[in-house]
Amino acid sequence: MPQFRTVLATTSLAATGLITSMAACADTQVVVLGTGTPVPNGERAGSSIAVIHDQQAYVFDMGAGVVQRAIQAYEQHGIDALYPTQIDHLFLTHLHSDHIVDFPELLGTYWWRRENQIQVFGPPGTQAMSEGANAMLAEDTQTRLADKSPVTNRDAFRANVTEFDGAGVVFDENGVTVEAFPVTHGDWDAAYGFRITTPDKTIILSGDTSLNDETGRQAQGADILFHEVISHEGWQDLSEEWQAYHQYAHTLTTEVAELAEQAQPELLVLYHVLHYGAPIDGVVDEVKQGYSGDVVLAEDLDIFD
Repeated sequence: MPQFRTVLATTSLAATGLITSMAACADTQVVVLGTGTPVPNGERAGSSIAVIHDQQAYVFDMGAGVVQRAIQAYEQHGIDALYPTQIDHLFLTHLHSDHIVDFPELLGTYWWRRENQIQVFGPPGTQAMSEGANAMLAEDTQTRLADKSPVTNRDAFRANVTEFDGAGVVFDENGVTVEAFPVTHGDWDAAYGFRITTPDKTIILSGDTSLNDETGRQAQGADILFHEVISHEGWQDLSEEWQAYHQYAHTLTTEVAELAEQAQPELLVLYHVLHYGAPIDGVVDEVKQGYSGDVVLAEDLDIFD
């Protein structure tokens, strides 16, 4: 089972690789709930990042196993905001399965004890996805509403969906602003990264993307840039067809290094790592060959303060 490590997102500590079991509380924490890809991996849940501010969780993507990771964050580290019924805000970069398949799990987990409907923000298709999850869970929902189960909020089984189709602010409440920006992910017409701004941090999530100028622009001077990556060493041993696809849809380590060197975030965090036959830890060294700043490889349940 993955264990927590708390990484202080400051230059000196990131540079020395210092990892502590506990850290002084900051106004904003970032909890990595999943670092995986479509390639099955028992040590890595699907893609998900949670930003915790003012005791509220803002969760970005909901890949396979993420609800269990959220429960682990609550149980092992006392992050109350990540107890499933307390997660009220979900943002989706795009609708690839490895970014959404735990959505029905989140929607159905203890929903009868949930006070608030989940607010979901995503690209076109998110409403249809949510309605599909409701259809899948319909027997459970109807039974619990009809029997003697004490239900806290009879509408809590259903998410409140807001779809966005283009760049701009999608959420601005309680000191947290979330801006979507389009990225280039293969043939997806609606794939996005996010810029999350709180009173003490600016966090950029690349989502799934090939090398993208807008991601670099958004990341200029950010406190933390989370960027997806594919190992150049692993990529070069693939067939020509898979090499072409991955360069079309994802960002090679050499390209991430180029982007980060220009953007100069305070800390670069690699997640959603495709590495194939190459060792996963090697992506850090590959990026460092072209990037002079601080870079770490994310693990599930990492905490960045």
